[in-house]
Amino acid sequence: MKRTERHHLKENEFAGWLLAAKAWYGANRNVLLLGSVAVAVVAIGVVGTVVVRQNTATTASRLLGEAMAVADAPVMAPTSGEAGKAPTQAPGSYPSDRARLEAALPKLLAVAEAYPDSEPGVMARYRAAAALVTVGRTAEGIERYREVAAKSNGVYQVMAKLGIADAQLTAGQYDPAIASLKELAQQTTGDAPVDGVLMQLARGYRLAGKSDEARKTFRRVADEFPQSPYASVARREIDGAAGAAAAVR
Repeated sequence: MKRTERHHLKENEFAGWLLAAKAWYGANRNVLLLGSVAVAVVAIGVVGTVVVRQNTATTASRLLGEAMAVADAPVMAPTSGEAGKAPTQAPGSYPSDRARLEAALPKLLAVAEAYPDSEPGVMARYRAAAALVTVGRTAEGIERYREVAAKSNGVYQVMAKLGIADAQLTAGQYDPAIASLKELAQQTTGDAPVDGVLMQLARGYRLAGKSDEARKTFRRVADEFPQSPYASVARREIDGAAGAAAAVR
């Protein structure tokens, strides 16, 4: 088997694994109501780990690993010291998720700028985009996602486009997000996981107040992808909508 073919298979296998992880999170935490942060947490952690393991010998990967160590550092409340002394922060920890992401952002962006065309550089830019959205700098995050999409292809490009749509939904920009997700759902290259994209599209319709479109999209997932890890979530959403409608009557 040619190297390019092996790489494509590895990307598709990873994309499937990533979607299964997202589905598990959704089934246990109702991902459809949480917004983009929950999705990003799963995706960026897994992707980052894969990249670091595959490229441990490179300087770019080492720097990315250092940046990710900050972004994934434990969040702990400061401990009270002796009377009259200020609370102390445990070494290697941060008092809040926002604090650790703010600390990680310069490191991630430095890797992205120093190695813009390398895989670690692309993934550093992707992680920085997710971090920017999480801390409320949505416009900057979308711009970084667009840079990832422009510098990559395959599954990474799809992830960046999904990140843009998630960020737009978070910002209330429903129409462009829905348009982008509809376009992704129509791709035939195999890089876009259609069942996962449809679930995000259903979420977008719901947030935009388009209940009928959301229900139809959930139905597509349940009917067209019965073996998908998302199918059970989609069926629950359909049943919940039907129950709510019956209650109104």
